[in-house]
Amino acid sequence: MGGSAIRLGSIAGIPIRIHVTFLLVLPFLALGFGRVYSDAARAADVPADQLHGSPFLWGLAVALALFASVLVHELAHSVYALRHGGRVRDITLLMIGGVSQISEPPRTGRGEAMMALVGPLASLVLGAAFYLVWRAIAATRQFDLAFATFHLFYLNVTLGVFNLLPAFPMDGGRVLRGVLADRVGLLRATEIASMAGKAFAVLFAIAGFFSLNLLLMAVAFFVWVGAESESQGVLVKAMLGHVRVRDLLRARVLPVDASASVLEAGERMLRERRTSFPVSDGAQVLGVIGPEDVERVPPADRERLRVADVVRRVAPVDGGEDASAVLRAFGAAGSPAVPVVDGGAVVGVLSQRDVARGLRLGELEARLHGTTAPRRRMRWGFRRERHA
Repeated sequence: MGGSAIRLGSIAGIPIRIHVTFLLVLPFLALGFGRVYSDAARAADVPADQLHGSPFLWGLAVALALFASVLVHELAHSVYALRHGGRVRDITLLMIGGVSQISEPPRTGRGEAMMALVGPLASLVLGAAFYLVWRAIAATRQFDLAFATFHLFYLNVTLGVFNLLPAFPMDGGRVLRGVLADRVGLLRATEIASMAGKAFAVLFAIAGFFSLNLLLMAVAFFVWVGAESESQGVLVKAMLGHVRVRDLLRARVLPVDASASVLEAGERMLRERRTSFPVSDGAQVLGVIGPEDVERVPPADRERLRVADVVRRVAPVDGGEDASAVLRAFGAAGSPAVPVVDGGAVVGVLSQRDVARGLRLGELEARLHGTTAPRRRMRWGFRRERHA
C-alpha cells in the first residue's frame, strides 16, 4: 500500500498512513452525512436551527470523526500486538475503514481472538464514554457540543458492533476463527469465517439494493472481496507454514549481467532450460528477465540492445523472509517472478510455479502428519535438491 498512501506521522512508534481512496471518498461521506443533518439533530435531541455551520461542514466534521474513531480502533489492535511480542509495520486508513499491518501476529487461536476483540471493545468503551458526556450536557444549551458528542457516541458504537459480526474481514470473523482454530484447525476455521463473511456480504447487497443505499452496496462489495482475500491469504500462509523464501528455490541461479545483450540472455535461457533469470548491475539487483522480454525485442535489435533496456524492474526479496513476502512481491510488482538475495548476494529467482510447488508439498506434509499446517521447518530448497 505504500505507493498509494501518504504518511501522516506516527503514534507510539507506529507509522500512520492515509490511502488516496480516503481522500476520494471524503467529500461523498461529507455530503451523505450532511443530507441526514436534520434527522441526526432530532436523534441527538438538539434543535437544528440552533447549530452553527452548514450541513456540509457538519457532514465533513462527522466524516473526519469517523476516521479518527477507526484510527483509535486500529491502534487498539496494534498496541495489543506490540505488548505481546508482535511487530506492527503501519496503520493505513482506507476508504471504508483501516488496516493494521501486523508482521508477527499471535501464533495461537486464543491470541488472535483476543487481539481481534480489543478493537471493537475499544470502540464500544469510547462510545460509552461519549454517551455519558452527551447525556451530561443534553440539558444545557451547548447544542454544538451536544451534537458533536452524540455523533462520536453513535459512530463508535456502530463501529464496534459492526466489527463484532462473526465474519471476515470484520474483527468478529477473526474472533470466530481464533475460537475455532484450536478445535477444528486453522484451515477449516478460516473457511468457516470466510463463508460467514460472504453470507453477510450477500445480505448487505440485498438490503442495499432494496433500500437504494449505494454505500451499503459498496460495503457489501468490499466485505465479499475482503473475505475472499483474507481466506486465500491465510490458507496460503497456513500451507506454507514457516517456510522461508530460500526454501522454495529449486536451484541457485547466477544473475544475467545488465550489460549483456538481449540475444545472449535468450541463448542462455535455451542453454540452461530456464524461463527467468535475475538481472544485476554489479552489486545492484535490477529485476528479472524472461522469454517474453526477449521476444518483445525485434530480432534485428536483439544483439544491439542490452538486458538493462528490457529488464522488468522488480525489487528483490530476502531469502530469510517468510515465504508470504513473495506473494506480496508478486502483487506489488505485477510480475510472475522475483529475484532473491541472501546474505547480500543474488542466489536465484522465484516464480509463481515455485510457490505453487511449495504449497503442494506443504499440503502433502500436512496430510502425512495429520495436521492443518506443517509442524516443522520444511526444507525443499536447492540445498537438498539435486535434480533440475
